[in-house]
Formats: sequence, structure tokens, C-alpha cells
Amino acid sequence: MAKLHKTNVTSPLMPSLDDFIPMLREIWRSKRITNFGPYHDALEKALAEYLGVPYLSLFTNGTLSLMAALRALDISGEVITTPYSFVATSDALLWNGISPVFADIDPATCDIDPKKIEKAITSKTTAIMPVHVYGNPCDFGQIGEIAGRHGLKVIYDASHAFGVRLDGHSLLEYGDICSLSFHATKVYNTIEGGALVSRSAEMKNKIDHIRNFGFKDEKNIVSSGLNGKMDELRAAYGLLNLNIVDKSISSRKAIAMQYRKGIGKTEGIRLPGEAEGLSANYSYFPIFVESEKYGMSRDSLYSMLKKHGICGRRYFYPLISNTSPFSGLPSAARVNLPNANNVAESVICLPIYEGLDNDSVELAINIINDRQ
Repeated sequence: MAKLHKTNVTSPLMPSLDDFIPMLREIWRSKRITNFGPYHDALEKALAEYLGVPYLSLFTNGTLSLMAALRALDISGEVITTPYSFVATSDALLWNGISPVFADIDPATCDIDPKKIEKAITSKTTAIMPVHVYGNPCDFGQIGEIAGRHGLKVIYDASHAFGVRLDGHSLLEYGDICSLSFHATKVYNTIEGGALVSRSAEMKNKIDHIRNFGFKDEKNIVSSGLNGKMDELRAAYGLLNLNIVDKSISSRKAIAMQYRKGIGKTEGIRLPGEAEGLSANYSYFPIFVESEKYGMSRDSLYSMLKKHGICGRRYFYPLISNTSPFSGLPSAARVNLPNANNVAESVICLPIYEGLDNDSVELAINIINDRQ
């Protein structure tokens, strides 16, 4: 029986060790391990070119990049965000002394519903932090219009949206700042890492000061800051990964198409929609189990898949708003978030990664279809 790698739900394609070792030797010879060395600067430039953005700042991880974005835009008070995300989205708000206000999602896209954003705005609201969940583009037009009308900043958590384009436009073109994650499970990774995409040289300078303790130069500290710098080892790894990310995306696309063909008509299994004009990165493949139609609960199917060595992920579950740091917020009440709760309680992300063989994908398809 074919088996999937249990821990590799979204395992990345790894660069060649033969290519990485010479770069490690060069780093050791130079004794320049961190603090904006040549590999760091080369990766920052290469990523900006690949993504088609003018101003990009590397970080040691995506959580710190979100925290820095909030500080760079001087955000305070309340920020409207989604409960359906990885907890780091809301953690970044708490760490900045900001109150998250949760708004419900559109179940078709899993993204925040602009109509719910409008209803959540108060006199304390200063920003909106939407998430491009699974790389599905948020409704830029409505969110931008709402933000403009109420004088709010927009920070997009684009952790899932590396390289994604809609009608030829990068998702990173929208909002005041976009945050990226380069965690090891992402379609593009630097082992750990992240970045902020900003709109001006002035804002990039401000972000760059924040990620380096607020230092402007050797003697001058111009702001409060944190240690968000990416080191040379991960920058070198990232440069190699950038050479193979297109191959990884192509492989993931083929797997996604195989899943769609195999379970696209299975009663009780809802698949994510595909926006017209979307150039996706296929970083995740979520399915949504409609228990009454399917005849089995999400958790029962999850356990059955796991019994056969297929380790999916209930991603995102539990809902952020149902975890102890956030459940006491008025906006976290279940009655306020029916769509987000339903989606969180029905989702399974199936394995999708470079090197996943056809037999393993077919095994997953057969189990889902046969319910055994």
C-alpha cells in the first residue's frame, strides 16, 4: 500500500546539498554570518525582482514582519481581522497592544467578508488586517473602498500568497503593507523567514530601522525596534530555493488537478473555488466535509486517512477566536462568526508537495470516495 510522508503535508522541494555546501563554505570563510551580509542583500533584491515589487524588506520570520508592519504604520486601538488564519495574525496585534476585532468570512473563499468589516468599524478602529487564505485573493476593491472612506490602513497577511497573481497583477500590489512568510512549509521558504512589501523608499527605511533595533547608523537609534534580521545561512538557502520555486509550483498544480479530477464530484466534499484570472501557487489543497451529505464527520475522515498513513491537516482549526487568548473578546462569540466556525470544523488540507507520487494521491482519493 502506498503511503504519504506523515509529517509532510506541505513539504517543500529542497535545493541541492551540493549547491548549498559551497555557499556555506563562503559564509564561513567570510565570517559574515548575519547583519545584512551579501547573501541577505542579494536575496532581498532577487525576491523583489521575482515578485515584481519595488520595496521589500527581509525578516527572520513572518510573525516578526507582521509585528513590524503594525509598528511602522503606527497602528493602535482596534484592528479588524479574520478569525480564520494561523494564530500569528492575531498574536501580532496583541504583542503591539492592539485589540483584534474579528469579522466573519466568505465560506466560498475563506477570506474575510467585506460586508462584515463595515459593520465592525468603531471609533477605535485604525486598520484592517485581511488574510489571503490558501492564496485566495481578498476582495481588494471593497476592502480598499471601505478603508479609504473610513481613513483606515490596510495590512495584508499574504503568508500563503507567494507569487500569486490575479488578472496579471500581484496580490502584493494592494494595501499599505503586505507581509510574507517563508516558513519551511510554504511553497517558497528560507527554512524560517518572512518579508514586508511596502510602497515607498521612506517606508522601507522605516521598516528597515525597526527590524534592526531602531538603528539608523552606528550611533543613532531613531525608533523602537526588534531583532528581525535574516541571517546569511537562510538567505543563501532562499537564493537556491528561488531557482526551483517555479518547478515546485508546477508540480503542486499537477497534484491539485489530480485531486480535483478524483473527488470533484464526490457528494458531501466541497472543494475550494478557483477565481477566474487567478495564477495560483497551489500551496494548499483544502477540502470541506459536509457531514450530512457525506455521511461521515470531518474528524472521522481525518482519522481514517491518518490510519492509512495519510496525514492531512485541519488547517485552520481550532478557530483563533475559540482559543483562550481571544475567546473572551466580544467579537469572538460564535454567533458573530457562523461561517468561520463552520469552515474550521469541516476543513482538511490534503498533502500536496513536490515529489508526492501519483499512487499516494490516488490512495487518498480512493479513501475519500470509498469512505473506508
